[in-house]
Amino acid sequence: MKASSGPAGAIAVGAASHAEHAQPRARGRDGALARALWAFRRELAWVFVFGAFANLLMLTPTVYMLQLFDRVMASGNDFTLLTVTALMLGFVATMAFAEWLRSRLMVRLGTRLDDALGRRVFLAAFRAQLQQPQRSPQQPLADLNSVRQFLTGNGMFAIADTPWAPVFIAVLYLMHPWLGSLAVAFCVLQLALALLARHVANRRQRDVSAAENEATQYLQAKLRNVDTVAAMGMQPPLRRHWLDRHGSHVQRLAAMHEASARIQALTKWLQYTQQALMLSLGALLAIDGQITAGAMIASNALMGNALRPFGLLVQVWTQAVDARAAWVRLDRLLGSAEQVQVEAAPPALTGQLSLRRVTVRVEGREAPILDAVDADFRAGEVVAIVGPSGAGKSTLVRCMLGIWPGHEGHVLLDGHDLRALPRDAIGPQLGYLPQDIELFDGTIAQNIARFDDAEPQAIVEAARMAGIHEMVLRMPKGYDTSIGAGGMVLSGGQQQRLALARALMGEPRIAVLDEPNANLDEAGEAALVAAIEALRQRGATVFMIVHRQHLLKLADRLLVLDRGRVAALTEINRARMASVKEDPR
Repeated sequence: MKASSGPAGAIAVGAASHAEHAQPRARGRDGALARALWAFRRELAWVFVFGAFANLLMLTPTVYMLQLFDRVMASGNDFTLLTVTALMLGFVATMAFAEWLRSRLMVRLGTRLDDALGRRVFLAAFRAQLQQPQRSPQQPLADLNSVRQFLTGNGMFAIADTPWAPVFIAVLYLMHPWLGSLAVAFCVLQLALALLARHVANRRQRDVSAAENEATQYLQAKLRNVDTVAAMGMQPPLRRHWLDRHGSHVQRLAAMHEASARIQALTKWLQYTQQALMLSLGALLAIDGQITAGAMIASNALMGNALRPFGLLVQVWTQAVDARAAWVRLDRLLGSAEQVQVEAAPPALTGQLSLRRVTVRVEGREAPILDAVDADFRAGEVVAIVGPSGAGKSTLVRCMLGIWPGHEGHVLLDGHDLRALPRDAIGPQLGYLPQDIELFDGTIAQNIARFDDAEPQAIVEAARMAGIHEMVLRMPKGYDTSIGAGGMVLSGGQQQRLALARALMGEPRIAVLDEPNANLDEAGEAALVAAIEALRQRGATVFMIVHRQHLLKLADRLLVLDRGRVAALTEINRARMASVKEDPR
């Protein structure tokens, strides 16, 4: 019944330590991602070294053809032919071995880079999602994958091989200036084609991405409320709206593919044209006696080697554009994460909490949700929060937990700014029961234990406090029963009580309960009252948003919110409240 920790990312210790030791020497380089990549500069240097061997050895076919046509065929010597062919085969095998080593090194480099950055990107993405919930949570991990694929694929080959194009062109100039000039002309055409491909790819890709995101987000928003849609027969109008958006995406995607096909066709035409023109020019010069027949054949091979990196650039240009955009986003994300100043966590929280001018504003709303809220709460007290709908109660408790993005002012936990404390350290000391219950796909034990390693006794104790131990034992597999995505196999009341057990796990020092009895029956409310009393006896600070008066008898103080401001913060006479009957409303 022990809760498993779930899949954990395997971190390469050697790569991580290598990156940590190398980063201080790279502080002068701009960008968090650039500094991380600089830690692997030795590996990148070896990639270019093996690339140099491979490119130099690409001259082997050219030299072989020169020897074959100009020396072997003229002399008719079989031994010379055998010797030259053996040397050629040896050099070509060496070239292939260098290419293989380079490819293998790049794949390993990509794996180590992912290991070194994976954890940092995940944590940075988590913080960014907390600050901006509307952004795509998968985007940073997809960006890391895009950068890694570019650095370990044809994109890196193009970067490593392009500087060798002038070497091949220089050899062509040595054969004859006209051959070198023709090679330069086609290189310019290839570069122009690459720029055209970049312009087309950028413009079309932006249009396609915008249309795809609009259609996808629209569909996802409707699927989240599929019960309502099905019950009231809203499928036909919603389908029409989605088809309009989907149709726009399909049209833009087709236009992008057509433009890409035109670029590819133009690239093939250019390749075949350069081969024909180079052979024609070589034949003309050979007829005129300015070069040999071997040079005529070899010039075509050199021309192919010179243009190969540019052709590869055209092929990977879209990938390069995506990788560059991903690089910028990742660098900004990691840079913002580095700017967060994290203090050392206090060894144990007492539960004292203070609010200093806490203000929350949202776009499109003139009045703030919370307006300069000031309050001090003692450790170990139970505070009831009341107020009309829209007064800012749920927003206030989210600020108290440090999970509301970009609020103004300060939330002080034991005198420390909550935003500066490491979440990994203080999270286990906090308990939170949100208004909208969110359970995760896994077992009951895993959900109670917050998907961390926990002793069975601690899980059972939290379940007993929430009053669900007997209920869990009646499940098919007890605590090992899988609840499905979102706790779909449980009723609303069972979900709320399971979420309460999760909030009580680990004896939290601060517990925040947002409408904890919204879906509870009489037995559930009795368990909730017992849980709050148990938290009080343990000295935990409890905040609860309540709408039923009988829960006020559990509180030491009452916080009244009205229009985002503290209307009252008063002591509660618990003995008097205990004698007050429940308001039938």
